[in-house]
Amino acid sequence: MKLRKLVALMALGLPSAVAIACASCGCSLNTDIGTQGMGMTEGWTLDLRYDTLNQNKLRSGTKSISQSAAAATGNEVENYTKNNYVTGSLDYNNGESWGVTAILPYILRSHSTFGAFIDGGSPPEQGDGAYSSKTAGVGDIKIIGRYFGFAEQKDWGLQYGIKLPTGARNQTGTLVTGRQALIDPGLQAGSGSTDLIVGAYKFGFINDSENWGYFAQLQYQAAVIVQSVPSNAPNPDGIYGGTYRPGNSANMNLGVNYQAFETWVPTLQLNVLNKRVDSGTTADTFATGGTLAYLTPGLLYRVSEKTQVYANLQLPIYQNVNGIQIVPSYIASIGMRVHF
Repeated sequence: MKLRKLVALMALGLPSAVAIACASCGCSLNTDIGTQGMGMTEGWTLDLRYDTLNQNKLRSGTKSISQSAAAATGNEVENYTKNNYVTGSLDYNNGESWGVTAILPYILRSHSTFGAFIDGGSPPEQGDGAYSSKTAGVGDIKIIGRYFGFAEQKDWGLQYGIKLPTGARNQTGTLVTGRQALIDPGLQAGSGSTDLIVGAYKFGFINDSENWGYFAQLQYQAAVIVQSVPSNAPNPDGIYGGTYRPGNSANMNLGVNYQAFETWVPTLQLNVLNKRVDSGTTADTFATGGTLAYLTPGLLYRVSEKTQVYANLQLPIYQNVNGIQIVPSYIASIGMRVHF
């Protein structure tokens, strides 16, 4: 049986870039102060962000499903996928019309699956292909450019960029038999694909208010070049190599912020992500993709003129997944941004 698993694509605190997903369809989050209308300062900015989520809630379509009911379908029954990400982003803004950001995540992920129960049974038993894995390593780097020289106010812009296949793709898991096996491409640190990213953003003040700001962002990501799955790791089916293409994704961020306080800036976002099904001979074409929406309260604190810290808590308000997938109850993020 092919070792299948839910894709965990988190995209991770991106100045001037989209946050992609925490799962095959996970989270979307905007932490860019510039595109939120709270700063367009010329120079360099370093952003460090930590994200954590535990995908442990089984879902089919828009409804929760029990482990026994999932087992009765004959499909794989996931146990959990615990994700922790540390993302570094380095941004340059020329202060006039353009900027560019490089984003590199470090991924720590543990995963467990009960496998499939083709001949009956259900968790906590171990089915066909049950295994566990731990992933650690650098993920895929993104380079995102933006142009905002269209208007004198510099209050809207276009984004364009690329994701490169820098993350490892030969990591293995341990079957219940003790054997090692190449884990599903969606659990690897890298996707193996080169993706193009395009987007747009706009910000301003509500009804010319001096305190209430708004921001909006749309972004689309599509794999344009894919590589074969590595064959330098063991596979229990005796199959080596194959193809994998992550599904295209689109996300939207809408938000408001309140800027009347001297050091504190509360924010509230609506984050919506739609991800298409993965494809290829090694892809999970049953349990990837879907549409999720999150309501995200957040808070930014100005430590100094050049340093800010921030925190966000993403709470799901709509989850519609393809097949049977595991989703998180919440996604927590904290970060620090330094301008120099």
